[in-house]
Amino acid sequence: MEIIGKIISGTHKGSYFVSLEVYQDEFREKLGFEPFPGTLNLEISSEDAETIVDLQDEMGTIHGSGKYGDVKFIAARLNQKINGALLFPAKTQHSHEILEFVAEKNLRKSLKLKDGDELTLEIE
Repeated sequence: MEIIGKIISGTHKGSYFVSLEVYQDEFREKLGFEPFPGTLNLEISSEDAETIVDLQDEMGTIHGSGKYGDVKFIAARLNQKINGALLFPAKTQHSHEILEFVAEKNLRKSLKLKDGDELTLEIE
C-alpha cells in the first residue's frame, strides 16, 4: 500500500515516549533498529486513515507497563529509501489522519524536511 502524507508539527511528546526505557528493548527487538527519539508526523487523507485502521489486526505490539500504554506498529518505508515503522500508541492525542513514523535518524535534519512537504509511505 502506498500513501501520500504531508509533514506537520506534532505535540513534541514523541521524543519523550520513544526514548522511554520501558519501550527501548522491544523497539530494538521488534523493529530491528533503535529509533531516533522523536517521530515524523504525517497528515493523510481520511480514506487512507480508514484503510490503515483496518490493518490493526496485522500490526505488531510493543508492550508498555504501568502508566504507559501499548504501541501498535507496522513496518513502512519513506520515499522508497528510508526504512522505519509507523507507531500507533494506545494513548494518543492524534486523530487517525496523523501518522507517526520512526527511523534510525532525525529525518527532518538529515533530509532537510519542513512542514508542508509531501512524502510517500509504503506500508508492507
